[in-house]
Formats: sequence, C-alpha cells, structure tokens
Amino acid sequence: MSEKHVKNKRSNKSMWLSLLVILVLIPATVLLTWDLGDRKYYIGSVIIIFLSMVPFFASFENRKPHAREVVTIAVLCAIAVASRAAFIMLPSFKPMVGIIIIAGMAFGAQAGFLTGAISGFVSNFIFGQGPWTPWQMFAFGMAGFLAGILCKKGILNSEKKIPVTVFGGLTVMLVVGPLLDTCTVFTMSSMINTASIGTVYLAGLPFNAVHAVSVMLTLFLLTKPMMEKLNRIKIKYGMMENDDEI
Repeated sequence: MSEKHVKNKRSNKSMWLSLLVILVLIPATVLLTWDLGDRKYYIGSVIIIFLSMVPFFASFENRKPHAREVVTIAVLCAIAVASRAAFIMLPSFKPMVGIIIIAGMAFGAQAGFLTGAISGFVSNFIFGQGPWTPWQMFAFGMAGFLAGILCKKGILNSEKKIPVTVFGGLTVMLVVGPLLDTCTVFTMSSMINTASIGTVYLAGLPFNAVHAVSVMLTLFLLTKPMMEKLNRIKIKYGMMENDDEI
C-alpha cells in the first residue's frame, strides 16, 4: 500500500470523526443541556470543550502536538476573548468571530472549531454564563470550522480580503446569528410556536447585522497581517504541516 494511499485513508478517517463529533455529538450535547435545565450548562460546556479537542488532536495523525501548537491556539483564544471584552459596552459588536475565522483559516477546521468553542466559554466569564453558553460555543465554533474547510479547498484566501470579508458577514447572518436566535427560542420563549419563532428571528436581525458588520471590519483589517504572522510561525516551527485536516 502506497504512502499516499495510507495518508488519504487516515485523512478520510479524521474527516469523518470530525463531522461526527462536530455535527452530531456536540449538537446533541447542546440540546441535552437545554433539556436538563437548571445549571447543567456548565457540565454541557465542559463536555463540548472535550469533544472539540477530539477532532483537533486527531488531526495530528500519529504524532502528538507540540506545546507551541497548543500554545498558539490558546493565544488565539485569548485574542478572541479580548476582542469581545473590548466592546463590552456594545454587546452586539463582537469582533471575536472574525478572530475565530482567521484561526480556522490558519490552522484548519478542527483548530478553528476548538478556538471558537473555548473562546465562547471563556468570554462568558465576563459576559455571563447561562443556558446560552453551549449554543454560543457551538455557533462560534462552526464559524471557525467552516472557514477552515473553505480555506483548505482554496475558496478563501488571505490575499483576497473581499471574499473573506463577505464570508464573515454571511457566516454571522446565516449560521452564527440563526443558531443564537434558535437558542433564544428554546431558552427564553414561554411558548414555542410559529408566531414566537418568527418574532425572535425578526427581532434578532438588527443585532445580527451589527454583529456581521463588526466581523467584516475585523476580517477586512486583520486577515492579511494576522495570516502573514501566523504563516511565518507555522513555517518557522513546522507547525501542523503534516496534519490530516478536512
């Protein structure tokens, strides 16, 4: 069996594992956390973090990740949290998703999801933990996950700011925003019916639009300089260069 065939086989296994964890197990955990109620969202949040680590560490094939690779992800999480905290007086203005998208583009879909999930959890120690936390972790993680996939496929490129900027806006309006609005439906609505669902989604549009603008500005201004620095780090230390990313 050729080396290329073996590598492709491992890559496929990593892909399916990532999809199973991110699209099945984590959403199931989010729904279970909501169903349990009370303060079980802390347990759900921790479970989501552990589940997010599974595809990330699986992407390293047969080798263990170096400390510098884990530290780099931790630093990106810290930057993402700080970018959200900096605009604490403007709750809908969240540049954080822009940083998460850059993390996904730089280090792959699995790293992007992990960055989003951890950033959502940690930043809520500032903004407040609650039953919405697991939903936010999943929504923010999906932004990084999608960015990693599209960058790997060559659809997103740090040299082309406009497509990346548009992607950020669309991701907030079509993925992150609707997921957070769905959280509102389940956690805040006294009665779930067509009228209440429609009201929540319509009321969320202005907030999602402001969120999208903040992410687009972040990506337009920071994608190229941050990607250049992250790519230099990857080249200098040989980070994640043999990973089986999606």
